[in-house]
Amino acid sequence: MYVIKVKGVAKIPDYVQLRDDTFTLLAYFRVDRPDKSLDKIGLADKTEYIMQIVKDLPFGQIKKIDI
Repeated sequence: MYVIKVKGVAKIPDYVQLRDDTFTLLAYFRVDRPDKSLDKIGLADKTEYIMQIVKDLPFGQIKKIDI
């Protein structure tokens, strides 16, 4: 799975994209509201782990994670 942190501009907030190994979009959520999206794809129990990675990830970079 891949994590991408996207910088928002003006009134658009920062977002996170989660993509699978074929780069299909699995989840797209605001940095400050991950719960509903992660729960929808069955990763509610991994929220803390994913958000820690997002916190340390620079904007615009892609990071591969194993879940």
